[in-house]
Amino acid sequence: MDLDLAQVRAFVLAAEELHFGHAAEELSISQQALSKRIARLESTLGRRLLDRGGQGVRLTEAGRRFLEPARQALAAADLAVAAVLDAHRPLRVDMWGHLYAPMRTLAQVAADAPRLELGHGRDLPSVIAALLHGDIDAAFGRVHAPLPAGLTHRLVRLEPVDAILGADHPLADAPAIRPAQLRDGVLWAPGALHRLDFLRRFADSFGVRDRAEGTNLGLEHFLTDLAADTRRFSLLPADVPLPPGPAIRSIPLVDPTPLYAWSLLWRGQGGHPLLEALVSAFVAEAERSRWLEHDPLRDWLPERHDAHASTPA
Repeated sequence: MDLDLAQVRAFVLAAEELHFGHAAEELSISQQALSKRIARLESTLGRRLLDRGGQGVRLTEAGRRFLEPARQALAAADLAVAAVLDAHRPLRVDMWGHLYAPMRTLAQVAADAPRLELGHGRDLPSVIAALLHGDIDAAFGRVHAPLPAGLTHRLVRLEPVDAILGADHPLADAPAIRPAQLRDGVLWAPGALHRLDFLRRFADSFGVRDRAEGTNLGLEHFLTDLAADTRRFSLLPADVPLPPGPAIRSIPLVDPTPLYAWSLLWRGQGGHPLLEALVSAFVAEAERSRWLEHDPLRDWLPERHDAHASTPA
């Protein structure tokens, strides 16, 4: 039995969106054309894959069984096309978490993974959308659940985080700070805190009740706003270079030390021919620079990570 991949793609999008109109928009075809493609696929298979009723679109039992192999078939087809057409195209990699300077880490592996074309995603949701649409090949930043099916991520670096304070903060002269000592301060966030998973989880875990949000206009503007209130503090990786400007202190956090987790994220089951080289470069650098070493008794992570294997979403 030969499958028409256009029909399979129509089914997969409809199954993921559970909305024929949205799926048709993704494919730039009419809803009627989408319905015909799925109907022909169901006729070929001799099974109904989707139920369309008054309560919307639902997968049948046969549709649930068919969905993941269908995704794999499409990924294999995309890989076959990429092997012919994309062999000379740079690997497109988006980054997010720009205030935390992801380029510092990516630059250390770029020499071993040439021909990168770098982009700047707004946040994890926007990067996920770009990956799923095929606009980029991989992404680099902090990954947290939930992730859509079909994406894979690998933890590549755990980076100690410092407390960032203005020079007039009561703890500005401390040689080290325990997270619990920040409980009465004001966590200053470069954006809506519900979108900044690491900072939000830190505040929740260590009882920081007072939180304030600004706009991410770059590190210098962020630090200027931070220094404007003697109760404000924030978190940055320990070796992020601070710009000249407001008097800012970067003080180690201990008992425990928070670790910021950097991961590589990509669409599973195939992709650009250079993707494997990029993953290998990250793995080699992580081993060489001991990026994944940590002590669970002394360090804090918002969630557990598997430092040694790819993690399907």
